[in-house]
Amino acid sequence: MTNITAAMVKELRESTGAGMLDCKKALTETNGDMEQAVDWLRKKGLASAAKKASRIAAEGLVAVAVDGNAGAVVEVNSETDFVAKNDIFQDYVKDAATVALLRNGEVCDMKTFQCPKVNKSFEERLTDMIAKIGENMNLRRAKRIEVENGVIASYVHNAVQPNLGKIGVLVALESNGDKAKLMELGKHIAMHIAASNPLFLNIASVDPAAVEHEKSIFAEQAKASGKPENIIEKMVEGRVRKYYDEVVLEEQAYIMDPDKKVKQVIADTAKEMGCDIKLKEYVCFRLGEGLQKKEEDFAAEVAAQLAK
Repeated sequence: MTNITAAMVKELRESTGAGMLDCKKALTETNGDMEQAVDWLRKKGLASAAKKASRIAAEGLVAVAVDGNAGAVVEVNSETDFVAKNDIFQDYVKDAATVALLRNGEVCDMKTFQCPKVNKSFEERLTDMIAKIGENMNLRRAKRIEVENGVIASYVHNAVQPNLGKIGVLVALESNGDKAKLMELGKHIAMHIAASNPLFLNIASVDPAAVEHEKSIFAEQAKASGKPENIIEKMVEGRVRKYYDEVVLEEQAYIMDPDKKVKQVIADTAKEMGCDIKLKEYVCFRLGEGLQKKEEDFAAEVAAQLAK
Protein backbone atom coordinates (compact mmCIF):
# COMPACT_ATOMS: atom_id res chain seq x y z
CA MET A 1 0.00 0.00 0.00
CA THR A 2 1.25 3.48 -0.90
CA ASN A 3 2.39 5.60 2.02
CA ILE A 4 0.12 8.65 2.25
CA THR A 5 2.35 11.61 3.06
CA ALA A 6 1.45 15.03 4.41
CA ALA A 7 2.67 16.56 1.13
CA MET A 8 0.20 14.43 -0.84
CA VAL A 9 -2.66 15.46 1.44
CA LYS A 10 -1.63 19.12 1.11
CA GLU A 11 -1.53 18.88 -2.70
CA LEU A 12 -4.99 17.31 -2.89
CA ARG A 13 -6.39 19.83 -0.41
CA GLU A 14 -5.05 22.75 -2.46
CA SER A 15 -6.41 21.35 -5.74
CA THR A 16 -9.89 20.56 -4.43
CA GLY A 17 -10.39 22.72 -1.36
CA ALA A 18 -11.75 19.69 0.51
CA GLY A 19 -11.04 19.12 4.21
CA MET A 20 -7.73 17.62 5.29
CA LEU A 21 -9.26 14.47 6.78
CA ASP A 22 -11.40 13.96 3.67
CA CYS A 23 -8.30 14.32 1.47
CA LYS A 24 -6.39 11.76 3.50
CA LYS A 25 -9.30 9.34 3.32
CA ALA A 26 -9.62 9.86 -0.45
CA LEU A 27 -5.93 9.10 -0.97
CA THR A 28 -6.14 6.04 1.25
CA GLU A 29 -9.18 4.73 -0.62
CA THR A 30 -7.46 5.23 -4.00
CA ASN A 31 -4.01 3.97 -2.94
CA GLY A 32 -2.43 7.38 -3.39
CA ASP A 33 -3.61 8.02 -6.95
CA MET A 34 -4.14 11.78 -7.10
CA GLU A 35 -6.56 11.83 -10.06
CA GLN A 36 -8.66 9.03 -8.63
CA ALA A 37 -8.65 10.79 -5.26
CA VAL A 38 -10.07 13.93 -6.90
CA ASP A 39 -12.79 11.83 -8.53
CA TRP A 40 -13.47 10.10 -5.20
CA LEU A 41 -14.01 13.49 -3.53
CA ARG A 42 -16.23 14.68 -6.36
CA LYS A 43 -18.37 11.55 -6.18
CA LYS A 44 -18.82 12.11 -2.45
CA GLY A 45 -19.84 15.72 -3.10
CA LEU A 46 -16.87 16.99 -1.10
CA ALA A 47 -14.93 18.71 -3.84
CA SER A 48 -18.01 20.46 -5.25
CA ALA A 49 -18.91 21.64 -1.75
CA ALA A 50 -15.38 22.93 -1.25
CA LYS A 51 -15.58 25.03 -4.43
CA LYS A 52 -18.45 26.91 -2.85
CA ALA A 53 -16.35 27.71 0.23
CA SER A 54 -14.89 30.83 -1.40
CA ARG A 55 -18.33 32.41 -1.66
CA ILE A 56 -19.39 34.79 1.09
CA ALA A 57 -21.88 33.36 3.58
CA ALA A 58 -23.32 36.17 5.68
CA GLU A 59 -26.97 35.16 5.88
CA GLY A 60 -28.36 32.22 7.85
CA LEU A 61 -29.75 31.81 11.36
CA VAL A 62 -28.91 32.06 15.04
CA ALA A 63 -30.26 29.48 17.51
CA VAL A 64 -30.36 29.15 21.29
CA ALA A 65 -30.79 26.10 23.50
CA VAL A 66 -31.23 25.97 27.28
CA ASP A 67 -30.99 22.87 29.44
CA GLY A 68 -31.24 23.35 33.20
CA ASN A 69 -28.51 25.72 34.37
CA ALA A 70 -26.71 25.86 31.01
CA GLY A 71 -27.44 27.52 27.71
CA ALA A 72 -25.81 27.82 24.29
CA VAL A 73 -26.14 30.07 21.27
CA VAL A 74 -24.84 29.36 17.76
CA GLU A 75 -24.61 31.08 14.39
CA VAL A 76 -24.72 29.12 11.14
CA ASN A 77 -24.30 31.09 7.93
CA SER A 78 -25.54 30.64 4.38
CA GLU A 79 -25.16 32.74 1.25
CA THR A 80 -28.81 33.74 0.94
CA ASP A 81 -31.75 34.36 3.21
CA PHE A 82 -33.72 31.94 1.03
CA VAL A 83 -31.71 29.00 2.42
CA ALA A 84 -32.48 30.16 5.97
CA LYS A 85 -36.11 29.22 5.23
CA ASN A 86 -35.13 25.67 4.24
CA ASP A 87 -36.32 22.99 6.69
CA ILE A 88 -33.07 20.99 6.35
CA PHE A 89 -31.00 24.06 7.17
CA GLN A 90 -33.23 25.04 10.11
CA ASP A 91 -33.01 21.54 11.58
CA TYR A 92 -29.23 21.68 11.35
CA VAL A 93 -29.04 25.05 13.14
CA LYS A 94 -31.35 23.88 15.94
CA ASP A 95 -29.29 20.71 16.36
CA ALA A 96 -26.12 22.83 16.39
CA ALA A 97 -27.34 24.68 19.48
CA THR A 98 -27.96 21.35 21.24
CA VAL A 99 -24.51 20.07 20.23
CA ALA A 100 -22.97 23.32 21.51
CA LEU A 101 -24.43 22.50 24.93
CA LEU A 102 -22.81 19.06 24.82
CA ARG A 103 -19.44 20.25 23.50
CA ASN A 104 -19.00 23.38 25.65
CA GLY A 105 -19.54 25.73 22.72
CA GLU A 106 -16.26 24.71 21.04
CA VAL A 107 -16.82 24.73 17.28
CA CYS A 108 -13.93 22.36 16.52
CA ASP A 109 -15.30 19.81 18.99
CA MET A 110 -18.82 20.30 17.64
CA LYS A 111 -17.70 19.40 14.12
CA THR A 112 -16.38 16.00 15.27
CA PHE A 113 -19.61 15.16 17.12
CA GLN A 114 -21.15 11.99 15.68
CA CYS A 115 -24.69 12.92 14.74
CA PRO A 116 -27.09 10.00 15.41
CA LYS A 117 -29.61 11.35 12.90
CA VAL A 118 -27.35 10.60 9.92
CA ASN A 119 -24.58 8.49 11.50
CA LYS A 120 -21.97 11.03 10.41
CA SER A 121 -19.92 13.74 12.07
CA PHE A 122 -21.56 17.14 12.38
CA GLU A 123 -19.02 18.52 9.87
CA GLU A 124 -19.83 15.76 7.36
CA ARG A 125 -23.51 16.52 7.80
CA LEU A 126 -22.80 20.16 6.94
CA THR A 127 -20.80 19.15 3.86
CA ASP A 128 -23.66 16.95 2.66
CA MET A 129 -26.07 19.83 3.17
CA ILE A 130 -23.83 22.17 1.13
CA ALA A 131 -23.73 19.68 -1.73
CA LYS A 132 -27.49 19.09 -1.60
CA ILE A 133 -28.66 22.71 -1.27
CA GLY A 134 -25.91 24.21 -3.43
CA GLU A 135 -24.73 27.09 -1.27
CA ASN A 136 -21.72 27.73 0.89
CA MET A 137 -22.56 27.35 4.58
CA ASN A 138 -20.52 27.71 7.72
CA LEU A 139 -20.86 26.77 11.38
CA ARG A 140 -19.34 30.10 12.36
CA ARG A 141 -19.42 30.39 16.14
CA ALA A 142 -20.92 29.09 19.36
CA LYS A 143 -20.92 30.02 23.03
CA ARG A 144 -22.03 28.15 26.15
CA ILE A 145 -22.72 29.74 29.55
CA GLU A 146 -23.95 28.34 32.85
CA VAL A 147 -24.77 29.18 36.47
CA GLU A 148 -24.40 27.18 39.68
CA ASN A 149 -27.67 28.50 41.15
CA GLY A 150 -30.14 30.56 39.21
CA VAL A 151 -31.34 30.62 35.62
CA ILE A 152 -30.25 30.99 32.02
CA ALA A 153 -32.83 33.12 30.23
CA SER A 154 -33.02 33.38 26.45
CA TYR A 155 -34.54 35.58 23.80
CA VAL A 156 -34.58 35.31 20.01
CA HIS A 157 -35.43 38.31 17.83
CA ASN A 158 -37.03 37.93 14.39
CA ALA A 159 -37.79 34.30 15.20
CA VAL A 160 -38.73 32.00 12.31
CA GLN A 161 -39.29 29.15 14.76
CA PRO A 162 -39.03 28.90 18.55
CA ASN A 163 -35.38 29.55 19.54
CA LEU A 164 -34.38 30.23 15.93
CA GLY A 165 -33.98 33.68 14.37
CA LYS A 166 -31.68 36.59 13.53
CA ILE A 167 -30.52 37.65 17.02
CA GLY A 168 -29.97 35.24 19.91
CA VAL A 169 -29.37 36.36 23.50
CA LEU A 170 -28.60 34.42 26.69
CA VAL A 171 -28.54 35.97 30.18
CA ALA A 172 -27.08 34.23 33.24
CA LEU A 173 -28.54 35.25 36.61
CA GLU A 174 -27.02 33.79 39.80
CA SER A 175 -29.59 33.65 42.62
CA ASN A 176 -31.40 31.34 45.02
CA GLY A 177 -34.66 33.16 44.36
CA ASP A 178 -37.84 32.01 42.66
CA LYS A 179 -36.85 30.68 39.25
CA ALA A 180 -40.02 31.82 37.49
CA LYS A 181 -39.47 35.43 38.57
CA LEU A 182 -35.76 35.21 37.75
CA MET A 183 -36.58 33.86 34.30
CA GLU A 184 -38.97 36.75 33.66
CA LEU A 185 -36.32 39.28 34.70
CA GLY A 186 -33.69 37.50 32.62
CA LYS A 187 -35.86 37.48 29.49
CA HIS A 188 -36.58 41.19 29.83
CA ILE A 189 -32.85 41.91 30.19
CA ALA A 190 -32.20 39.72 27.14
CA MET A 191 -34.72 41.76 25.16
CA HIS A 192 -33.00 44.93 26.36
CA ILE A 193 -29.65 43.55 25.14
CA ALA A 194 -31.09 42.73 21.71
CA ALA A 195 -32.32 46.32 21.40
CA SER A 196 -29.42 48.20 23.02
CA ASN A 197 -26.40 46.12 21.96
CA PRO A 198 -24.10 46.68 24.97
CA LEU A 199 -20.40 45.91 24.54
CA PHE A 200 -19.52 45.13 28.17
CA LEU A 201 -21.23 43.56 31.20
CA ASN A 202 -20.06 46.10 33.81
CA ILE A 203 -17.52 48.90 34.22
CA ALA A 204 -14.90 46.49 35.60
CA SER A 205 -15.04 44.47 32.38
CA VAL A 206 -14.45 47.45 30.07
CA ASP A 207 -11.19 47.19 28.16
CA PRO A 208 -8.81 49.84 29.64
CA ALA A 209 -7.37 50.45 26.18
CA ALA A 210 -10.85 51.30 24.90
CA VAL A 211 -11.34 53.79 27.74
CA GLU A 212 -7.97 55.46 27.09
CA HIS A 213 -8.79 55.67 23.41
CA GLU A 214 -12.11 57.39 24.16
CA LYS A 215 -10.40 59.73 26.67
CA SER A 216 -7.88 60.85 24.07
CA ILE A 217 -10.65 61.66 21.61
CA PHE A 218 -12.69 63.51 24.26
CA ALA A 219 -9.62 65.46 25.38
CA GLU A 220 -8.86 66.65 21.84
CA GLN A 221 -12.48 67.71 21.40
CA ALA A 222 -12.42 69.59 24.70
CA LYS A 223 -9.10 71.34 23.91
CA ALA A 224 -10.57 72.60 20.66
CA SER A 225 -13.15 74.49 22.73
CA GLY A 226 -10.39 76.58 24.30
CA LYS A 227 -11.40 75.72 27.88
CA PRO A 228 -8.78 75.77 30.72
CA GLU A 229 -7.09 72.48 31.69
CA ASN A 230 -9.07 71.89 34.91
CA ILE A 231 -12.35 72.33 33.04
CA ILE A 232 -11.14 70.04 30.26
CA GLU A 233 -10.42 67.31 32.82
CA LYS A 234 -13.96 67.52 34.19
CA MET A 235 -15.39 67.52 30.68
CA VAL A 236 -13.45 64.34 29.85
CA GLU A 237 -14.65 62.65 33.07
CA GLY A 238 -18.23 63.51 32.12
CA ARG A 239 -17.77 62.12 28.62
CA VAL A 240 -16.29 58.89 30.00
CA ARG A 241 -19.34 58.45 32.27
CA LYS A 242 -21.56 58.99 29.23
CA TYR A 243 -19.50 56.41 27.33
CA TYR A 244 -20.14 53.88 30.11
CA ASP A 245 -23.86 54.68 29.96
CA GLU A 246 -23.83 53.86 26.26
CA VAL A 247 -21.77 50.65 26.11
CA VAL A 248 -21.98 49.00 29.56
CA LEU A 249 -25.03 46.80 30.14
CA GLU A 250 -25.42 47.53 33.85
CA GLU A 251 -25.09 51.28 33.23
CA GLN A 252 -27.52 51.51 30.32
CA ALA A 253 -30.95 53.05 30.71
CA TYR A 254 -33.34 50.11 30.95
CA ILE A 255 -35.35 50.05 27.74
CA MET A 256 -38.62 49.21 29.55
CA ASP A 257 -38.11 51.94 32.18
CA PRO A 258 -35.59 54.54 30.90
CA ASP A 259 -35.57 56.35 34.25
CA LYS A 260 -33.67 53.42 35.75
CA LYS A 261 -30.39 51.78 34.84
CA VAL A 262 -30.28 48.02 34.29
CA LYS A 263 -28.35 47.52 37.54
CA GLN A 264 -31.07 49.41 39.46
CA VAL A 265 -33.78 47.21 37.96
CA ILE A 266 -31.88 44.13 39.13
CA ALA A 267 -31.37 45.62 42.60
CA ASP A 268 -35.06 46.52 42.88
CA THR A 269 -36.10 43.01 41.85
CA ALA A 270 -33.67 41.48 44.35
CA LYS A 271 -35.14 43.63 47.14
CA GLU A 272 -38.67 42.70 46.12
CA MET A 273 -37.81 38.98 46.07
CA GLY A 274 -35.78 39.16 49.28
CA CYS A 275 -32.66 37.57 47.80
CA ASP A 276 -29.41 38.47 46.04
CA ILE A 277 -29.35 38.53 42.24
CA LYS A 278 -26.10 38.71 40.31
CA LEU A 279 -25.97 39.37 36.59
CA LYS A 280 -23.14 36.93 35.95
CA GLU A 281 -22.83 36.91 32.17
CA TYR A 282 -24.56 37.47 28.87
CA VAL A 283 -23.95 36.59 25.25
CA CYS A 284 -25.55 38.08 22.15
CA PHE A 285 -25.11 36.80 18.59
CA ARG A 286 -26.31 39.02 15.76
CA LEU A 287 -26.53 37.31 12.40
CA GLY A 288 -23.71 38.32 10.08
CA GLU A 289 -22.09 40.60 12.65
CA GLY A 290 -18.56 41.42 11.51
CA LEU A 291 -18.96 39.65 8.16
CA GLN A 292 -18.51 41.51 4.90
CA LYS A 293 -21.58 40.92 2.80
CA LYS A 294 -21.18 40.59 -0.94
CA GLU A 295 -22.46 43.60 -2.88
CA GLU A 296 -24.41 42.30 -5.85
CA ASP A 297 -24.15 44.26 -9.11
CA PHE A 298 -26.98 42.85 -11.22
CA ALA A 299 -26.04 44.78 -14.36
CA ALA A 300 -22.42 43.60 -14.16
CA GLU A 301 -23.59 40.04 -13.57
CA VAL A 302 -25.78 40.09 -16.68
CA ALA A 303 -22.96 41.62 -18.74
CA ALA A 304 -20.60 38.90 -17.58
CA GLN A 305 -23.06 36.21 -18.58
CA LEU A 306 -23.54 37.73 -22.06
CA ALA A 307 -19.77 37.91 -22.56
CA LYS A 308 -19.39 34.14 -22.13
